[in-house]
Amino acid sequence: MKLSKYLLPTLREAPADADNASARLMQRAGMIRKVASGIYDWLPLGLRVLRKVEKVVRSEMDGIGGLEVSLPVIQPRGLWEETGRWPVYGKELLRLKDRKDAEFCFAPTAEEVITDLVRREVRSWRQLPTMLYQIGLKFRDEIRPRFGVMRAREFLMKDAYSFHADEADAAAYYKTAYEAYKRVFQRCGLRFKSVEAQSGAIGGAYSHEFMVLAETGEETIVSCTKCDYGANIERAEIKDAFTAPDAAKFKPISEFDTRGKTSVADVAALVSRPPSDFLKTQLYMIDGKTPVIALMRGDHELHEAKLAAAAGAPNLYRANEAQYRQVMGCRVGFGGPQGHEGVAIYCDYSARAVLNGITGANKDDLHVSNFNIARDLPGVKGFFDLRTATLEDACPRCGARTEFFKGIEVGHTFMLGSKYSSAMKAEYLDKSQKPRTMVMGCYGIGVSRVVAAAIEQGHDKDGIVWPSAIAPFHVAVVVLDESDDARVRPAADGIVKALESRGIEVLEDDRDGKPGVKFKDIDLIGIPHRLVVSKRTLEAGEVEYKKRGSAEPERWKLDAAAARMTAALAWPA
Repeated sequence: MKLSKYLLPTLREAPADADNASARLMQRAGMIRKVASGIYDWLPLGLRVLRKVEKVVRSEMDGIGGLEVSLPVIQPRGLWEETGRWPVYGKELLRLKDRKDAEFCFAPTAEEVITDLVRREVRSWRQLPTMLYQIGLKFRDEIRPRFGVMRAREFLMKDAYSFHADEADAAAYYKTAYEAYKRVFQRCGLRFKSVEAQSGAIGGAYSHEFMVLAETGEETIVSCTKCDYGANIERAEIKDAFTAPDAAKFKPISEFDTRGKTSVADVAALVSRPPSDFLKTQLYMIDGKTPVIALMRGDHELHEAKLAAAAGAPNLYRANEAQYRQVMGCRVGFGGPQGHEGVAIYCDYSARAVLNGITGANKDDLHVSNFNIARDLPGVKGFFDLRTATLEDACPRCGARTEFFKGIEVGHTFMLGSKYSSAMKAEYLDKSQKPRTMVMGCYGIGVSRVVAAAIEQGHDKDGIVWPSAIAPFHVAVVVLDESDDARVRPAADGIVKALESRGIEVLEDDRDGKPGVKFKDIDLIGIPHRLVVSKRTLEAGEVEYKKRGSAEPERWKLDAAAARMTAALAWPA
């Protein structure tokens, strides 16, 4: 491919609103252009990378028996109402009406439509298991699209769904898909970690996220330094290693003035006690009407998904100021857990160990000291893992030290069970001709996000550093002095032909221009290998070779360059 004929509009500076490395570099490298907030054109260079990731994904899905389908991106409201997700999915679901006023949505995911397809076409146990997948556009109306294609509204996704006769078969296939996912990211040349995760809006019994490791990642990963345990910060388990204090050490409870001091930090400074001596009371509402209280140690942070799981209530939200005053009887910041008859109180494990703690008095401008759960809070709902993990928390599997990494989620597998098949009556006839509900698994990969994540993991001051497997081209042949030396063009044509005959993808920079400008563009777009053909190199019967990121170039004999490049790519000759 000659660069003079290629649409590759590189930029010296990124647009002002490019807010991370991949957004800046993808636009500077001429891979994408912004059309609207969270919506992008993919230009030829970007599309080459996208298609390479797609090819790897498709290969692995086919390898585990997947059958590719193409599902509609516009889905009818009725299917979403069958699963109950139409009213609860939220504003991320882009809803629209046709000319007949019928309601639809632009698919953010495809559980409903795939389950509808299978319930209509799969009747017998003989047709199970089956796995169907697609690679297509999705749309989620993010409130704040950011980070370029990393968190765009429109994105390319591979979503797969497996259907099984029973839980055992579904669990076995889940492991197969999990291993295939590992191969996908290995083949893409990425450093990644698979971790236990929350299932979120998709649902299901358990799930795993696949995280590309990058300092710029939005997600925090908790990883054991000894065993293979890993989880995202939302899912990381904390074992109950806390014991109740000795009742003989309890002191009399008393109120004290904390006028204007509403935070743990402010009151801690006032009384010269550490935040770990505090009991933090947080009020939530289930479905906007049923209050529940979470009680935490003052230096810990509540994780709302864990509280929702403990309470068995996914529709759980932080109480507003009016709700807080109605339930707690005071302004925000002065509430305590005591005296709220009929309100369920969920205590974090660590709260159990707080001796003579400080908490709100349920009166404006007052707190109480020497509060002890065992004495002062009878009838709690129980003790649970409710908080976000810290580096002080040991591995829940083996007890060893943990460490934290930053990561970018690029894939997610879900053991769905019968959540959707039960709701939509996706049934099959077993060997005795009795109807049974199918068991499902779900497996997603953000194909466009993989491209951005690879850049977040691989870049330097000069531009993108691609893994070879997904680089847009393997080699850049940079042609210099063509107008000054008649030998240059035949030599360039010869080496390009020799490389391409070996299956090596070549971008030939045949543009008029200064060497420095050409080299900067090749480094910016991240071509892994560069060969320079010039008057000076040909005088010695050589080409100049430089690997992306290496300090100094090498000289190779012209007639050996194709063979040496094949070896550098570790390909068969």
